[in-house]
Amino acid sequence: MLIRERARPERIRSHPAAWRLAVATVCFGAFMGQLDASVVTLIFPSLRAEFGVSLTAVTWVSLAYLLTLVALLLPAGRLSDARGRKLLYLYGFVVFTAASASCALAPTLAVLIAVRVVQAAGAALMQANSVALVATSAPPGRLRTALGVQATAQALGLALGPLVGGALVTTLGWRWIFALNVPVGVITVVAGHYLLPRTRHRHSAPGFDWPGPVLLAAATSCTLLALSALSRAPVFPWRTIALLMVAAGAVAAFIAWQRRTSHPLLGPELLRPRPVRFGLAGALCGYLVLFGPLVLVPLVLTAHGSDALEAGLVLTWLPGGFALGAALAERTLPRAWGERARCTCGAAMGTAALAALCALPLTPTVLPPFLALLGLGLGVFIPANNALVMAAIPPRCSGTGGGLVNMARGTGTALGVALVALALQLPGTAVWPQPPHRAVLVLLAAAVITLTTSRLSRPAPVTSR
Repeated sequence: MLIRERARPERIRSHPAAWRLAVATVCFGAFMGQLDASVVTLIFPSLRAEFGVSLTAVTWVSLAYLLTLVALLLPAGRLSDARGRKLLYLYGFVVFTAASASCALAPTLAVLIAVRVVQAAGAALMQANSVALVATSAPPGRLRTALGVQATAQALGLALGPLVGGALVTTLGWRWIFALNVPVGVITVVAGHYLLPRTRHRHSAPGFDWPGPVLLAAATSCTLLALSALSRAPVFPWRTIALLMVAAGAVAAFIAWQRRTSHPLLGPELLRPRPVRFGLAGALCGYLVLFGPLVLVPLVLTAHGSDALEAGLVLTWLPGGFALGAALAERTLPRAWGERARCTCGAAMGTAALAALCALPLTPTVLPPFLALLGLGLGVFIPANNALVMAAIPPRCSGTGGGLVNMARGTGTALGVALVALALQLPGTAVWPQPPHRAVLVLLAAAVITLTTSRLSRPAPVTSR
């Protein structure tokens, strides 16, 4: 079944809802990916108790996954453009499902971390192709709607993660966090075989750029490790400086190599269109703004006497608003609005919510409506922003484009977590009653305002596919 890409049955391919079935299939992966990302941190105490290790050792269960995922997204997308996006997506789900089963059976922490690396490799094949499969399945004029549905699935996974994860950990144990992926993975592989379209446009090349992924992995890994180090220290230690220097050198070497090689991993022509450059910056800022409060709010509430359950319930308003915005934006906003107008509207809503949170006390009664407004804004912004990027990328490079979008998302997620952790260690002043909390909210708002201003400086081209 997974030897080569097979066409969908004629009855499915010719059905008017064929593109909706393809998008729904991709949503399984989007949902499970965010569900897995939002529940893994809940098992840290159980892992420490079972394996008798330190918290630093346990954090590598998440860190190894993130490093591998971000490093492989772009190579996976480039390979998929040449070999077939449907085929590599299904391969990714097979690897992810098998690795999830191995995680559930891991006898030691070292084995668990090693299998998480394999799981991340499968997730990279899935995520690099998810946006591309949605973009190539959606008919003309429905790209934004399709990406909104995918964003809704991601938000639901993010929102339900703490609830589902907490219930599994307290009743059945941490291993069921990973075992849950197995039946979903099997169902998705079978559904994908019949419901996902074959790759019509391929980007063939005489060879694969092997030095490119190595340099890219060095750049992304050193950057994420530096961000992780920053989140644990209020100053710039020498290790962090060294990691940032290596990352900068790897980025410079990657750019120089891409310009010189005859078959680059990331062709300069892909980043030349303005919607792609600013769209990737938008994806990074969007997930930075999303994950910053996801870390900040529980820490603030529990520090002021709230229990974990209350903090979790308050926090669900953010991904809940995200899901609602992504699902209803197409029906509620004027149809004449293009992607740029929707991005501006979503960014304005997010900025208003962050400005209000900067001025108001962060309490369980004040936070929910403004977190919901922030989520609504991001739910409008992110699908429209991703539609801008994918519409500006040639169909034959959709896998590479999807890898770029997800790389920006992963980097923004890591940056949001590190920014909050670093800001919480800043010293207090008389000007800011709660300086760390206010500082990070102001920085998040500044990122959104800067991005919106840059988008308004010059009209973007028409983005219909």
